[in-house]
Amino acid sequence: MSRVLFTGGPIITFEGPPVTSLAIDGDRIVAIGDDALSWSSTFDEVVHLDGRAVVAGFRDGHAHPLHGGINRNGLDLTGVGSFHEVIEQVRRWAEAHPTDPWIVGHCYAPPLLPGGLGQAEWLDVACSDRPVVLFPTDYHALWANSMALAASGVTASTPDPDLGTIVRHADGRPIGMLLEHGAMQLVEQHMPAVSRASRDRGLIEAMSAMTREGIVWAQDALVEPDELEVYTDGARRGLLTCRINAAFKADPVIWMAQRSGFVDARRMLEADVAAASSLTARTVKFFADGVIEAGTGYLLEPYEDTPHSCGLPNWSADGLKEAVRAFDADGFQIHIHAIGDGGVRMALDAIEHAAHLNGARDRRPVIAHTQLVHPADRARFAALGVIANFEPLWACLDDSQLDLTLPRLGPERSMLQYPIATLAALGAPVSFGSDWPVSSHRPLDGLAVAVTRRNDRGEPLGGWVPEERIPILQAIHAYTAGSAFQAFDDDAGALAVGARADMVVLDSDITAIAGDEIPGATVDETWVNGTRVFHR
Repeated sequence: MSRVLFTGGPIITFEGPPVTSLAIDGDRIVAIGDDALSWSSTFDEVVHLDGRAVVAGFRDGHAHPLHGGINRNGLDLTGVGSFHEVIEQVRRWAEAHPTDPWIVGHCYAPPLLPGGLGQAEWLDVACSDRPVVLFPTDYHALWANSMALAASGVTASTPDPDLGTIVRHADGRPIGMLLEHGAMQLVEQHMPAVSRASRDRGLIEAMSAMTREGIVWAQDALVEPDELEVYTDGARRGLLTCRINAAFKADPVIWMAQRSGFVDARRMLEADVAAASSLTARTVKFFADGVIEAGTGYLLEPYEDTPHSCGLPNWSADGLKEAVRAFDADGFQIHIHAIGDGGVRMALDAIEHAAHLNGARDRRPVIAHTQLVHPADRARFAALGVIANFEPLWACLDDSQLDLTLPRLGPERSMLQYPIATLAALGAPVSFGSDWPVSSHRPLDGLAVAVTRRNDRGEPLGGWVPEERIPILQAIHAYTAGSAFQAFDDDAGALAVGARADMVVLDSDITAIAGDEIPGATVDETWVNGTRVFHR
């Protein structure tokens, strides 16, 4: 057990006047301020901050770390800036991997395609001798070439599944775009499985990526059984420098048969002493709807550009209520993806139903993304104790908003998106996350947007929906203490005496610079349980 003194820079505590020293003993903070200087006559190490700042460790309330790590070792289209570059990247990858039976790429930006929709023949230009499948950043669609459609038997006569849409030409032929899981699985079930070796490499890459950005805990928002095995083995081997809580996905069709398996997996992990300190599996994830960019987010009123459609709920209202009640009764934390105002209302109704039937307990349910919230539903978050999990990086006029979302919502509804300040003012607990690899996992990037509501071009100058901007300390709180509350980590998330020593040393004090300068800051050190796990 080491005694470490941090001194010479601002310690961001959320309470009281600024202090410049902090002492830890083993895995706990034991003194702050002047008391830290005299807490011990000798320290095993002194970290001289020289003006650098210390904040609590960042916690990502909604991410997909393993997938993010795996993507980095594959055809990763993150940040590719044009349609033609996407095609060129696919062509190069296919040439460099001639023995791969399928070409699978991840995280192209939907606005690169007209209306967010891709044609099979466009991918045929890059590779026509093998199936090609690309996933957009939101993972609520699949773009396939002609070979992939043929290998999967998707033709003009293939009916649309209940929970998905095959986008078609006027004559009924598939164009190569499949929306939502029900349609996507028509192709996915024929794709080669990701190897265990790829997953193991992905775990190492994910841990490195998150630790470098000061993330000490993350909610993996969808973990399949074989992925949980990767996490469990990694935890036993001491590889989880970032703690993980895994969420099982409730399937609208087979959820009743899933219950016992989820309970057994949670129980086995809790009994695994070597893994349980860094890995838990106490959450069940639901998809209430899709995403607005693809027209599958569930709205209370029809889309502006498709007035015949309100989107695609993945559950019936009664079905979601009963499934949430059942998994809540099993003691799981509920975590619901809800994008449209219809999806958010359905999620709130289901949580309210579970609480009414199952009785009071510390359940901390989460609605993730919380993009479009009808004014009539905003006070319900606090009333029901629902954590509003936001991905703050999205709360700006990025290309997806400008090209896809705004035209589909229209001007009035568009101004209701990402009501971070409003829900917080109404008393709702707020946590932040990234949804990585959907978007950047860097908390510093998300913090900047939460404070400014400006895009990476600095627009608009006063911020988009500026009344929803929040101060930097409140933003840091959401990315630390707010997500710690979501994680049931009541002895962490803030720098206080007795708290667990999960901390980040930043190269500058982000509370004292302009909001648009925050992404320029860097993480110098990450500490978990009083141990330095990253040093730049």
